[in-house]
Amino acid sequence: MYQYTDFDKQFVKLRATQFRDQLERWQRGELSDEQLLPLRLQNGWYIQRYAPMARIAVPYGEISSTQLRTLARIAREYDKPSPELLAHAQATQDELQAAQPGLTLAAPPLRYGYGHFTTRTNVQFNWIPITRAADVMDLLASVSMHGIQTSGNDIRNITCEAYEGIAQDQIVDTRPFAEITRQWSSLHPEFSFLPRKFKIAYNGAVEDRAATGWYDIGVQARRADDGAVGFTVKVGGGMGRTPVIGSVVREFLPWDQLLNYIEAVVRVYNSYGRRDNKWKARIKILVKSEGQKFIDAVEAEYKAIVEQDGAPHTITQAELDRVTANFVVPELKPANLPSKVNTDGQLYQRWLQQNVRGHRLPQLRAVSLSFKRVGFAPGDADADTMDALARLAEQFSAGEARLTHEQNLLLPWVHASDLPALYDAARALGLAQPNIGLLTDMIACPGGDFCSLANARSLPIAAAITERYQDLDEVFDLGPIDLHMSGCINSCGHHHSGHIGILGVDKDGKEWYQVTLGGADGTDLSGPAIGGKVVGPSFSAAEVPGVIEAVLTTYRELRKSGEFFIDTLRRVGHDPFKAAANGARHQGGRAAHAVEEATT
Repeated sequence: MYQYTDFDKQFVKLRATQFRDQLERWQRGELSDEQLLPLRLQNGWYIQRYAPMARIAVPYGEISSTQLRTLARIAREYDKPSPELLAHAQATQDELQAAQPGLTLAAPPLRYGYGHFTTRTNVQFNWIPITRAADVMDLLASVSMHGIQTSGNDIRNITCEAYEGIAQDQIVDTRPFAEITRQWSSLHPEFSFLPRKFKIAYNGAVEDRAATGWYDIGVQARRADDGAVGFTVKVGGGMGRTPVIGSVVREFLPWDQLLNYIEAVVRVYNSYGRRDNKWKARIKILVKSEGQKFIDAVEAEYKAIVEQDGAPHTITQAELDRVTANFVVPELKPANLPSKVNTDGQLYQRWLQQNVRGHRLPQLRAVSLSFKRVGFAPGDADADTMDALARLAEQFSAGEARLTHEQNLLLPWVHASDLPALYDAARALGLAQPNIGLLTDMIACPGGDFCSLANARSLPIAAAITERYQDLDEVFDLGPIDLHMSGCINSCGHHHSGHIGILGVDKDGKEWYQVTLGGADGTDLSGPAIGGKVVGPSFSAAEVPGVIEAVLTTYRELRKSGEFFIDTLRRVGHDPFKAAANGARHQGGRAAHAVEEATT
């Protein structure tokens, strides 16, 4: 893992001190709410439906056991609503639940003392009072963590795919480049107030597990025929109201020119991106409208940076070596802990199949712990669980863990001989569900349970589907399926890229849901990145589980031997699935009406 230098540590601590001063001036009335807004956003503090939400950066997903314990402390000591606030929030949720006839399974309760793992390797807390925000920032800074640029119209937390440095199909370990980009972009004076938020993702493997096509800038590692390292650069991807796949603007960019080229892209965006309409302010709109003109403008700006400015951000070999030295293989020792697991048992074998992946070091494995559990929101971990994760990381993974795009946690340095003992420990924590990559390993944003932007709640729907598909034989028979769910068009749950996507929408002041089919994130299984297609009119909350079941029943009826869901869908087209979904909508509507009649 990257080790912060004295400069890095001082930088983070001074930022925390500055934020404390800003908060104190706001509390004294010297700063208005409007003046504080961009300041708190650039430090990761939102005001959500009931309370502030803190978003903590975990750059490229890597997190230490010490940092996990600090997050556990924050969850335990700071993530606490007042009794009055919690009662008000729960009453509001109960009203929303009661307004959804036919949805018999309630959402997970509004717990506190939790961290939430997001799709962009951040950790969010939903109940920290703004008056304690500065204390939290100080605590984070003590372990080289922060919320800098996890919000606001700036360059956000830099992400990578979770298997960087350990993947068997690795081309280049891009973590050093992601770290260099993080350092360059943090509080960049020219790019601190962009037209809109800006996201960058790196992928260093043959398979695009970072979903680079969906990012403002997606960077894919390449090697030329002579072995030279470079990058394919995509620009203009994004979800939201207008889902767009990024366009390739450079097929092969030499590695040392990475920052100069990114600067050219962001400068063009900063100069020409719209600021009069936030719905049209993302770079994807500029790229889509201007096409080749945009690429030409970037190339002209890049040429000026190199020839006129002297290429000031060229990455030197010495700097790359300095940063890369932090990403060496850690000291690895097997835990040699005893285990009671039956290694021939079906559950354990399924866990090996779904949750354990090969490693570029043959004696090691990469192990995913599943945070998709009955009774819990996807990606949620309470204080005790995060403390336990810290112990697992120390016992089995050289003190390191990684947050994943799928809202799970990966242990990257596990000895193959330790797998039975790790399985025992994970099972005791409820984190050994063998469902990675399967239907119940769904992505979901917090939705209307917490977010003030959401049109509908995600968590009751996620809970209903999770509860419905607890038969592992059935889930394994269905095979790999990406189910992604968002509570609104902002797409924090990445519904566009799901094989099955669910989007919360507002309809006459009530919660409804659109279902999309055929999306892809760009991985080998899914194929090239593409947005899903809506299958019909929106569905009520009570209808959604039945719609999903009808879609999957149709898949079972139409699939060929060995064919996955996404393959069947592409072969036969959307029409049979659309008909099944709409048929289930009518059946669900009648059931919901019957429930409503029976209760009034």
